[in-house]
Amino acid sequence: MRRIAPLGLRTRLIAAFLLVAAISAGTTAALTYQQARNAILKQTQDTAVSTLRDQVEQQEIRLPLEQQELQRIVIELGKRGKPHPWIIFGEYGGIRVSTNPGTPTSTVITDSLRDRVRNNQYAAFQRVEDQRGSPWLTIGVPALFEHNGYIESTGVVFYASVPLSTEKQTVEAMVEAAQQGAVPGLAIAIVPALLAARSVLRPVRDMRRAAQKLGRGRLDTRIEVRGADELAGLARTFNETARALEQSVRELQEAEVRARRFASDVSHELRTPLAGMLAVTEVLDEDAARLDADTAKALRLVSAETGKLAVLVEDLMEISRFDARAAELNLDDVDIAEAVRKTLERRHWDDARVVTDLPHGVRARLDPRRFDVVLANLVGNALRHGGAPVHVTVSTAAGADGERLLIDVADSGPGIAPEVLPHIFDRFFKADAARTRSAGSGLGLAITLENVRLHGGTLRAGNRPAGGALFTLDMPLEAHV
Repeated sequence: MRRIAPLGLRTRLIAAFLLVAAISAGTTAALTYQQARNAILKQTQDTAVSTLRDQVEQQEIRLPLEQQELQRIVIELGKRGKPHPWIIFGEYGGIRVSTNPGTPTSTVITDSLRDRVRNNQYAAFQRVEDQRGSPWLTIGVPALFEHNGYIESTGVVFYASVPLSTEKQTVEAMVEAAQQGAVPGLAIAIVPALLAARSVLRPVRDMRRAAQKLGRGRLDTRIEVRGADELAGLARTFNETARALEQSVRELQEAEVRARRFASDVSHELRTPLAGMLAVTEVLDEDAARLDADTAKALRLVSAETGKLAVLVEDLMEISRFDARAAELNLDDVDIAEAVRKTLERRHWDDARVVTDLPHGVRARLDPRRFDVVLANLVGNALRHGGAPVHVTVSTAAGADGERLLIDVADSGPGIAPEVLPHIFDRFFKADAARTRSAGSGLGLAITLENVRLHGGTLRAGNRPAGGALFTLDMPLEAHV
């Protein structure tokens, strides 16, 4: 099922603003309509009731009342009706008359209205609709007389049916005017909605741009704080966070620079005395056979540890050059198969421990010394921590930026543990605590990765489905300085 894309914040703000405006306009129009309608009907109602009561009180009624006399009074009352012409009905016992001789009674005079007039002996009214749906105001007023201080009913009741068509038209005109004014009103409301959305979204856009700059490393980015509302508070919080982040990053960078300088200085200072120590241990190694067993063993241990220290110092100096971006490429046109064979021969790995698949004619422009270090570290690491035989496979593949060189180095060991794999290229990382005194410095794979990156390539570590670790080198055939 296709998901509907969420609306933007601007659209939602404008929609919310227009919705509030529409609800407000609708509520106001409804209340105004209700009040105006009630006021119009009440005015008509009060005028008609008051007029009919006054006119009935002015009539001289003599009992018993004949039908002709009742007819005369009804016609007289009908002439004086206001604010609209009335239809008057008169009832006295079984006599029924009206201003329309053919219709002595009407359906708009309900039984409930008759009961209210009879029981209360005062004027009563009711708004009803006839069979055609036309609105009418029906008023009932009894004819009363005063006797010995008491008000008595004569039994004569006059009903007035007042048409409310004019009032209905007035109310309908009000509704139509409200409907016609709603659309222009909402159209006009778009202008303040756009202005409100712009004022709200401006700081949001500023914050987004500032966050993008911050993400690109511009830690000195700040937002101009406007006003004292919640968005201004958010801008101040952003500035404080950016300031604290800038300070933390500066401190970390300074600490990293000091650490790199320390490693470089220590390595440089150790190099000279180590050269002398190595020379002395080489001489002593030659005479170790003439010494007693314990002395010879101690001498060989000193010689071995001095050699490890020398390797560590060289690795530290190499990694320091990468950190200082002082490492350089000395490119040359190299036959890859020949370069691989020479690397294996120098380290006496050209036996059954290493199996190679080296196609003829693959040439690449790279730094021979650094390529030798990369391949030696990968194969040596596979022999030490994996298992023989180690397979070295060279191939080429087409890439987006031209032909690329691919070299796979796979061992026959148990493979790399999943928890170790993310840290395999970390400096000084050793998966096995028992290897802390091994010949490796813990920098070999880190240096290998830096050399590959210097050539514009990548180095990936993983495991083969059949078992064993697999390192894949991917670099362009034409490296650029």
